[in-house]
Amino acid sequence: MALRGVELDHGQRRDWLRLFRAENVGPRAFLNLVNRFGGAAAALEALPGMARRGGRLIEPRIPSIAEAEAEMEALAHIGGRFIALGEPAYPVLLRQIEDAPPLIAVRGRPELMSAPVVGMVGSRNASGAGRTMAARLARGLGTAGWVIASGLARGIDTVAHEASLDTGTIAVLAGGHDRPYPRENERLLAAIAERGVVLTEMPMGWEPRSRDFPRRNRLVSGLSLGVVVVEAAERSGSLITARLAGEQGREVFAVPGSPLDPRAGGTNALIKQGAALVTDVSDVMSALAAFRERLPVIDADEEVSPPMEAPEPGDDMRARVIGLLGPTPLPVDDLVHMAGTSAAELQIVLLELELAGRLERHGGGRVSLL
Repeated sequence: MALRGVELDHGQRRDWLRLFRAENVGPRAFLNLVNRFGGAAAALEALPGMARRGGRLIEPRIPSIAEAEAEMEALAHIGGRFIALGEPAYPVLLRQIEDAPPLIAVRGRPELMSAPVVGMVGSRNASGAGRTMAARLARGLGTAGWVIASGLARGIDTVAHEASLDTGTIAVLAGGHDRPYPRENERLLAAIAERGVVLTEMPMGWEPRSRDFPRRNRLVSGLSLGVVVVEAAERSGSLITARLAGEQGREVFAVPGSPLDPRAGGTNALIKQGAALVTDVSDVMSALAAFRERLPVIDADEEVSPPMEAPEPGDDMRARVIGLLGPTPLPVDDLVHMAGTSAAELQIVLLELELAGRLERHGGGRVSLL
């Protein structure tokens, strides 16, 4: 595993990309593999055998060296580059979330990601009042030195990006850099790529699907010290971002609205649940002032995590763990006790099942069998 603050060389970055794009390898599986085998190259060699022990009959799809090189070249062609977890340019706050992407594809001015960031989300079908409030907050926060992160969606996201173009904005995409959504924001996206930051964890050519938007939302909140929800209906995707922000230990803010307007139903509910009420820029700044002074510091001599040391699980252990799992999510800590094994040994079994496509990971350290 690379040391914090150390740049990967071209070959290492290519291996990281191949491993991250391999079938059934999500962010947590990636880190478990690299920690266990000491690097992406060794993990790539071990991956088929682990998937087979997890019950997979067909070898998982792993991109070839040529495919990884082609993706890296395509990103470079549009002025982008991959930044790896642990490298100096990787956002410090994003690195702290449990499912931080091992690689982010970035265009624009990555130095903006080192500034304090506030996420701003809201209704796609925003009211005039909501748009005005979003612009006022984004412009005021930007003037005060904050960078605004959002998801490039219609409505509040668009207004927040436009209002913070001159001071710093980050657009997080649900698809690849060459597949922005919605298409109507392509001109805005081009302006952000030139003056702000555009990032995604998805590959070039990836058309965003419904399940990709919550993945994007976790990055918006993960980049940010706090998230401001300007307008949101009671079943809005913006509420997913607010929930993720709370799970990540971020501050959640909400702008109140009329109880007669369904676009304010979600924000009013957030306030009832304890979100900080926002009517002015100062409400956000005063709540986040203490956090801004306590941004994590990169230690270039510290390893991201030590290698995973555990004996190879036996078939009886694998059978015991599979027997305990089911469709209902179960805390990993409980599994350790019920299986009568160590946490490290259990993680190997879970990793094998995940690589075989048989395990689903949930928030709060819970897992279930597919």
